Amino acid sequence: MAELALITGASGNVGREVVRSLAGRPGVRTRAATYDAAGAGRVPPEADETVRFDFGDPSTFDAALDGVSALFLMRPPAISDVNRFIKPFIDRAAAAGVRRVVFLSLLGVERNRLVPHARIESLLTASGMAWTMLRCGFFMQNLDTTHRADIVEHNDLFIPAGEGRTSFIDTRDIGAVAARVLAEPGHEGRIYWLTGSEALTYGEVAAIMTEVLGRPINYSAPSPTAFARRMRRRGHSWGYISVMEGVYLTTRLGMAAAVYPDAADLLGRAPISLRQYVTDYTASFRPA
Repeated sequence: MAELALITGASGNVGREVVRSLAGRPGVRTRAATYDAAGAGRVPPEADETVRFDFGDPSTFDAALDGVSALFLMRPPAISDVNRFIKPFIDRAAAAGVRRVVFLSLLGVERNRLVPHARIESLLTASGMAWTMLRCGFFMQNLDTTHRADIVEHNDLFIPAGEGRTSFIDTRDIGAVAARVLAEPGHEGRIYWLTGSEALTYGEVAAIMTEVLGRPINYSAPSPTAFARRMRRRGHSWGYISVMEGVYLTTRLGMAAAVYPDAADLLGRAPISLRQYVTDYTASFRPA
C-alpha cells in the first residue's frame, strides 16, 4: 500500500518543488495542502490530491491528516506565534498516526533561538514522531518573490544583511532532497544542513545579477530600521517583518556563511549555483 505524504505549503516556492520531486517515486502518494482556491491553482499537476488546510483553522486538520503517514512541514512566513498556530497541528498530527515529519528549518537555528524555527524543532523532538530537520540556507527564489519589486523597480537589492555572506540554496534542490528523505527510510533523527557550494555577499550577488541580466543591479545594504519601514509600507505585518529581521541578523553576524556538503551528498551532484539560478529566472527580473 502506498504511503500518503502531506505537503504543507504546496503552492509555495519549496512545497511545489517537493510535490514535483515526489512525482513518480514508487510507494508514495502526495496530498498537497493549500490555504485557498488561489493556492490550489498553483499546486503542480503532479500532486495526487489537494486539500484545503489552514494552520489557523483546526477544523481543516482532520481532513488534511486522514490516512497520512509522512508529513512535510513548513512554517508560513506570516506565522510567528508558534504555540498558537503550529503546536496544535503538530499535536494533532501525532495523535492522527503520522509516523515521521520532515521539517523545513533554518541554517543557524541552533545559535539563534529567537526565530520560530527553533521552537518548532523543539516541539517535533518532543512529539513522539520520527523527525528529520532540513536546516536550509537562504532561498535563491526569495530574490524573485520577496525582493523582486526592489530589483525590478529600483535595480536594487534592498536587504539588511550588511557584509555578511550567505550560502544560498535553490528551492529546486531543497525539493529534491525533501522528496528523497520523505520517500526512503534511514533519515529519522537526522539533521541536514542544506546550502549551495559557495557563500556570497549581497554585493557579489548584485555583481552576478548585473552580468546575467545585462543592467546594473545595486546592493544598498539598508539598516534594519529602513528595511522594516519599507516592508511595513508594503503592507507586511510586524510579525512577518520581525521574522525577516531575525533571519538577516544571522547573516550580519556571519551565521549564514557556512557551506556544507549535505545537499551535494543527498542530490548526488553539485547544487545549483546562484549564477545558474539567475539565468534560469531571467524573465522574472525583467521590468514590466
